[in-house]
Amino acid sequence: MDNSHEFSKGSEEGATNNTTVDGFVDYKGNPANKLKHGGIKPAIFVLGLVALESMVFLGTAVNLVTYLYLHMHYDVSDAANELTNFMGTSFLLSLVGGFISDAYLTRIKTILIFGTIEFLGFLLLTIQAHEKSLQPNPCTIFDPTAHCPHVRGRNAAFLFSGLYLTALGSGGLKATMPTLGADQFDENDPRERKLVSTFFNFYLFAVALGSSLGTTFLVWIQNNKGWDKAFAVSSASLLLGLLVVSLGFPLYRNKLPAGSPLTRILQVLVAAFRNRNLDSSGTDLFEKKSPDNYYLPHTTQFQFLDKAALVLLDSSNSAAGSWKLSTVTRVEEVKVLIRMGPIFASTILMNTCLAQLQTFSVQQGTTMDKTLGDFHVPPASLPVIPTAFVLLLVPAYEKLFVPFARRLTGHETGITHLQRVGVGLVLATLSMSAAAVVETKRKHVAREHGLLQANPLTTPIPMSVFMLSFQYLVFGIADLFALVGLLEFFYGQAPSGFRSLGTAFSWCTFALGYYLSSVLVNVVNAATERSTASRGWLKGNNLNTNHLDLFYWTLAVLNLVNFLNYLFWAKWYKYRQVGRGENNMEGISRVSASVTDG
Repeated sequence: MDNSHEFSKGSEEGATNNTTVDGFVDYKGNPANKLKHGGIKPAIFVLGLVALESMVFLGTAVNLVTYLYLHMHYDVSDAANELTNFMGTSFLLSLVGGFISDAYLTRIKTILIFGTIEFLGFLLLTIQAHEKSLQPNPCTIFDPTAHCPHVRGRNAAFLFSGLYLTALGSGGLKATMPTLGADQFDENDPRERKLVSTFFNFYLFAVALGSSLGTTFLVWIQNNKGWDKAFAVSSASLLLGLLVVSLGFPLYRNKLPAGSPLTRILQVLVAAFRNRNLDSSGTDLFEKKSPDNYYLPHTTQFQFLDKAALVLLDSSNSAAGSWKLSTVTRVEEVKVLIRMGPIFASTILMNTCLAQLQTFSVQQGTTMDKTLGDFHVPPASLPVIPTAFVLLLVPAYEKLFVPFARRLTGHETGITHLQRVGVGLVLATLSMSAAAVVETKRKHVAREHGLLQANPLTTPIPMSVFMLSFQYLVFGIADLFALVGLLEFFYGQAPSGFRSLGTAFSWCTFALGYYLSSVLVNVVNAATERSTASRGWLKGNNLNTNHLDLFYWTLAVLNLVNFLNYLFWAKWYKYRQVGRGENNMEGISRVSASVTDG
């Protein structure tokens, strides 16, 4: 559908009617009206899908190592790597959903498409878990002489098709769900702007709520009723979530797709390269009227890119197009993305720590005493401890901490996005330190009771599994600060036409963190192959004879160094300023808008 007519009509009406929202339309393509569209109610529908999708995705992820280990017969390190590869791919594929949402489709249509893809992935996993012929033959995994079959052929096709359709669908949803929710509040309206931060806080609340259900209810079904039933419940829950988010269809403010963001970036780079030998001093820079009155003021960083906006008073100027001449706003968009790069890179290692809590920490739990009175606690349910804490902490953060910090700092959200991320990085270091201490204690208890070589499924170590709650709890608080801080940072700082991609960048730090985890496991095993009896700190199926504690200490040290690196880039970063209307085109020598985009 061509929305260009409605877009221009909305811009004209916006000059006299402040109830319209520049650049947003309703489901019919008409300009969005603040009195009818957006606000808290449609954002709640989005949070409903967030909670249900988090339940099925994270509820599966926390216990997937067990499924691969016991049912697909992977060894410990291979199962951990398969999980981190799956999780990493899911987060990385958020770029696909973000790109499609920014360039071609509205957020809600993108959500419905990728939600359906994730549903199909869970459907394939349900079929494989139900049909024994689609699984490897039984194998005694604790028998060192046993040769367990690998997943091949049709079995592998079902497993990896199911996993990676799920990863693609979940990735697309992660890029668009928070963006659609935040879009329901106008950042240029002081009354609504504060609600953007509130939405992101309760986005984490919805994730925590869904995660709590996933790590308890869904894990219980996996362990007691079977993985086929668990995958079936996940499929049904996703359908319910898509129905919930569809209820808000008439109420959403839908951001109009702005065309390929990659093309816009390339146009600036090509134009700057073409003009690389020209002198930009004293030369006018080009800007023109934007349909939604959106402008970015000129900045002095990365001045080589300013050459893309040079206005040349020669014959080439009359034929200038977007590959030869860019607006200052488009140049500044590329500068913003460059400035965001070091912040993005500095948060990757934190998510390598998260990968350990979903892999090795779960495997630690399988070796420990899992009873609480008469109740048997599944190790995969341990993450409910930090998520339950987050459920209490998010309202307290929103209602107590933010107003208190706002009075001290004068900042609208209490502390800045980058300060919030920095707190999360410190807490991630403390989480890995706690994990190392607990693992040292666990091995000491195993040694004292002569259980180093025992089968952990039949002879658990007399140490409560709840000792692992320390590392989960500290990391849960870290997530409250870092994850929400990153989402707000990338959403708020990303250019207007890059919002979904900006949110996807937040999730890509998770992807690269998971991939880095797989690399670190392999590097550590290779480096320590000759110094340990198990031929590597993390090799083999017996954690009691491995050196997981040393691996945790290594991560703690790396995270501390990474935090110091982050401090430098956070201090260097300059928050972008957004202008609305021609009066906000500060520092720009404007020329006639007859030079058009081509």
